Amino acid sequence: MAILNVHHRTSYHYSQPVEFGEHRLMSRPRDSHDLRLIDTTLLIEPPPRALRWIHDVFGNSIAIVTFDRSADTLTFESTFRAQHYPVVSEEIAIEPYASRFPFSYSADDALDLGRSKERVYPDLEHRIDHWVKDVLDHTHGGGTFETLVAMTSSIREQFQYVVREQEGVQSPLETLALRSGSCRDFAVFMMEAARGLGLGARFVSGYLYDERLVGAASGMVGTGATHAWLQVYLPGAGWVEFDPTNALVGGRNLIRVAVARDAAQAVPVVGSFNGPAGSFLSLSVNVTVTTE
Repeated sequence: MAILNVHHRTSYHYSQPVEFGEHRLMSRPRDSHDLRLIDTTLLIEPPPRALRWIHDVFGNSIAIVTFDRSADTLTFESTFRAQHYPVVSEEIAIEPYASRFPFSYSADDALDLGRSKERVYPDLEHRIDHWVKDVLDHTHGGGTFETLVAMTSSIREQFQYVVREQEGVQSPLETLALRSGSCRDFAVFMMEAARGLGLGARFVSGYLYDERLVGAASGMVGTGATHAWLQVYLPGAGWVEFDPTNALVGGRNLIRVAVARDAAQAVPVVGSFNGPAGSFLSLSVNVTVTTE
């Protein structure tokens, strides 16, 4: 397995020096059986007054940064090295009782999954449910895993990917009506679809790399930005990765950094500044993934 080097640089540019409020960063993955973290660095300019680390309610690593000086540029530069051992779809084994719809989680699982099973967005006309029913009707045998794979592939085939610079996500109904969206929009749409089937689902933020280019002469396998997908909890298999943007299942090509019940809880950088109106000029984000 190749060692992946991930470099993530975020820069905010202003027309004049401004004061910076507290910022919260989510850039450090957690060690797990599928991701061995070797080392990490975090560079911040201007230098912060204080930096401390916490775990949020989901167990994500959060860097909390405060400043005591003004500047016209604020830059966060995160780098880490890791070995990735993704689960392939052929290795995903679901408990027999949950292998087909409908099924119910065990009492303990249902309690612990809690609000991850609750839909967030209203759908009074059940349009998302109708979309899910169409996928179910065209899935031979109606298997749980097969249906989720079909949902992942259907979004990839039926919806057009677009880059959206606006903050936040589209509502799932808007994504369905437009038949287009960003990776985070597709993740939220499929989360609502899965929750409509009674499944626990959560949002994932991280990075995407092209496994076909690992070991290539250039060594460059990044896509230039952060990525978003979702996980669904399946008894016997645990949290399984689904990326509807690229129709990926099981975690291949995906480096997980943060998980959350809602997309707003997994934003890579959140913060504020104090300055004259119109002083904010631009934001630039660049992500590269290379191999050793």
